[in-house]
Amino acid sequence: MKVVIIGCGNMGMAFANSFIQYNLVQKADLLLVEKNQERGVQLQEQKSGIVVDTISSKISQADLIILSVKPQDYPAVSFDLKSYIKKSQVVLSIMAGIPIAQIQTSLSHDLVIRAMPNTPALLGMGMTAFAAAEQVGLADIRKVENLINSTGRAVFLEDEKLLDAVTGLSGSGPAYFFYLIKSMIDAGVAMGFDPAMSSLLVKQTMLGSYHLMQTSDKTLDELIQAVASKGGTTEAALRVFQEKFVGEGLQQGIYAARDRAVELAK
Repeated sequence: MKVVIIGCGNMGMAFANSFIQYNLVQKADLLLVEKNQERGVQLQEQKSGIVVDTISSKISQADLIILSVKPQDYPAVSFDLKSYIKKSQVVLSIMAGIPIAQIQTSLSHDLVIRAMPNTPALLGMGMTAFAAAEQVGLADIRKVENLINSTGRAVFLEDEKLLDAVTGLSGSGPAYFFYLIKSMIDAGVAMGFDPAMSSLLVKQTMLGSYHLMQTSDKTLDELIQAVASKGGTTEAALRVFQEKFVGEGLQQGIYAARDRAVELAK
């Protein structure tokens, strides 16, 4: 399979490296389009594929074109790309906010799939949801799903509108997780631990809690109650969280991320 990746930042290269790692795409069949000269030099040194700085007729040789540019850069990219794209090629967008119909119109092209990955894809542990235009056949959907699965896990959504919610929930989700962990580490430092010790206490607690959640047959509410004995320390903390509307604030933040994804498409 021949693949073009337009925009070779962290997420674009997470896909590229996973494809190579699992022998899904050969380096000779991977065309990396990166307009930033400094970044282009880095990619050439890494020898992750064939690196170019402009969109050209070379793109016409690919089976799949991955759009991994910032949404605000897409108009210029689409202007150049539409001159070289072929009807048989599948376009996979991992740009936030821009809907399938808009990509189809801007490229005058039907075969478009839209996906929303997250940064753990850098480690092959990402979560990606994707949706496809009705013109995309099942065989092409399965091929793209197989590629995405190399970066972690993939889930297909029949309703494309849910991708904006995915953006708010799992696309931006790692940042929420890091934010909570940082707050806990900062609290540890404020209580007298040095940063390294506080970090160890919090990170191992998070790691163990994740595995406990994954292996337990209890609900999250039951797991919370198993720690929060009546009148104890955990209950005191949870009471403050409720008073400060921590859970509600987190949910409102997720909704705000979703709404911003919608705005980016306008």
